[in-house]
Order: sequence, then C-alpha cells, then structure tokens
Amino acid sequence: MLGDTEARILSYLDRDELVGLVRDLVRIDSVIRPGNSGQAGNSEHEVVLFISRWLKRELDLESQIDEVEPGRENLVATLDSGREGRCLLLEGHTDVVSEGDPSLWSTDPFGGDIRQDRIYGRGACDMKAGLAVSLLTLKVLHNAGLPFQGKIRLGFVCDEEDMMIGIKDFINRGHADDVDAALVAEPEENQLCLSMKGALRAIVRVQGKMAHGAMPRTGINPNPRLARIILAFEAYEKREIERCGRDEYLGLPSVTFTVVQAPPAGEPAQLNVMPGRARGYVDIRTTPCQEHDTLRRDLQEIIAGLAAEDDDFRAEIEFIEDRPVVTMDRQEPIALAAASAYRDLTGREPVYN
Repeated sequence: MLGDTEARILSYLDRDELVGLVRDLVRIDSVIRPGNSGQAGNSEHEVVLFISRWLKRELDLESQIDEVEPGRENLVATLDSGREGRCLLLEGHTDVVSEGDPSLWSTDPFGGDIRQDRIYGRGACDMKAGLAVSLLTLKVLHNAGLPFQGKIRLGFVCDEEDMMIGIKDFINRGHADDVDAALVAEPEENQLCLSMKGALRAIVRVQGKMAHGAMPRTGINPNPRLARIILAFEAYEKREIERCGRDEYLGLPSVTFTVVQAPPAGEPAQLNVMPGRARGYVDIRTTPCQEHDTLRRDLQEIIAGLAAEDDDFRAEIEFIEDRPVVTMDRQEPIALAAASAYRDLTGREPVYN
C-alpha cells in the first residue's frame, strides 16, 4: 500500500511529460559509429547538452560536464538537501547501439513515433527511457517539496556500449567517492537486477607467413591456427560450465569469439592470397565462481600448449579489459527499498536477476 508521502510524490508525476521527454531523447541520434568521428550523430554531446539545459530550465540545477574524449562527455548533477545524509546515485548512459540498416525499420529509427501506446526508436528502451525516468524522479522530488536528507546525484555517462570509458572517468574523478547506493534504470524486463557478470576482453593474434594461394606451402597459414584456438577456447568454456554450473542470477559463464579477421582489418585481402596474419576478439563473461587471474592464466596456457604441438604456431593473447563480477544480497537496504516500491506499484512480488 502506498503511504501518504508516496502518493503525494506520485501526484507530481505527469505521464505525458514522461512520454514527451523519452521521445525528445530518442530523436537525438547518439549512436557511436567507429571511423566517423566528428560527424553528426556520432557523439553523446547533443544528448548531454539537451539534459543540461533541461535541468537548468526545469529545476534551476547546474550540471557539471566532463569531457572524457573529444565530443564524448559525462554529465553530473547533484540535488543536495543541505542536510547530512547518504548519497543516492541515479546512473545511466547516453549512447545507444547502432540502428543497423534504416531501410529495415518500419519507422524512423530516430523519430520517436508512437504506435499502439509504444514508443519506437533506437534507444527508446535502452536507455533513453531510463534517462527520462531518472530526470523526472529528480524533478518530482524537487517539486513535491518534501524534506529529505543527503544528496541525489545524476551520473549520465558516455560509452556504455563499448569500453565504458565514461563510467571509468566518472569514478576516476571522484564522483562516486561519497555514493552509498545506486539505481540504474536499465531495461531489465521489470526485474530487480542484483548481479552482473564480470567481463574479460581479449585480442588473439596469430602470426603466419603470406603466400600465393597457388603455392600455400611456401607460407604459413594463420587461419587454421586461429581455428584451433577458437575450438580450444570453446572446449574450455564447456569445462567451466561443468565446473561452475548455472548461477542463480547470472546463468552460465561464456567464452565467445565475436570477431575473426584474416587478414586483420585495414590490410588488403585477396581471394588468391593466403594472409600473413589473423586475429580474433574474445568476449569472456564470468560468474562469481571464477577468478579472472586464473582465467587469464588458463587461456594463455591453452595457446602455449597448441604452440608446443606445432613448430609454425605463433600466437599471443592480449587482455584489454577486466570488469569484476558485481553482486549484492537481497537484504541490502537499497534492494529492500526497491523491492518494497515494486510491491506497492505492481501488487506483485519482485523477480530478481
């Protein structure tokens, strides 16, 4: 049941305003397209400017804009009660994944059209809607005039979809130092997300020797060597699944080759020429039963073992990203508060993931 305070807060929420704000944000193209730096729609910059102006207009709240890379910025804004208390972070990201081929869409991917009570557009769900919810949460609390203790901080970061340079910069600048808890309005099918897989990302490089396709034995073909690594990593994944089993929230661990290139991008490729090099990108997702140091060592040993069986085998693996597993207990105060709100608003028990 909603109490008087909660009912008063919700009375300040305008559904049409929320829908309109989501549509406005969707209409700002913030897909990052590698190789098109500086072109319109290849930066979070316009989204950051829009939000900064909105906060000033609607709440008279100043934003701090931090440049992470040229044209790629984070926005930080804090609603401070002036009273001692905890700091709650409302976090989100301003970039969205590619819209793909626009001709395959039935609507403009950046039109924010409404059809049958649904908003259509790239990022409408992930996560322009989440940004709008966080913004209106701040506005509603501000307008309701209810006293609270502590601070509520917005942290809208760039580059969630790639190497997460935005949140790293946010943390490195100290914006999270005084944060006690965070709510991230990601679209998790209306479930409460308590855990997140860890991630290791790596590049596997195989060195061969270029040769004409008519005389392949004069060279060293990197492709079958890379194929052996792919199969060996797949076998390792199966062993890890058997060892770890299925995590309650996160499911199964994985080791996935996502990109395979021979020759590597930027080098000329010909049908009748055996490449001199090959490389693959690996996306490794981990669960709490795994240690990242052990994983790195295991994968390096797999490559070393393959090299011991083949005098022409030259390969290396470079780990370029390491994100730890994140998990929390259902009894944490922020989890209890989220579960309580879910029950009050839906009348159902929350589902956790």
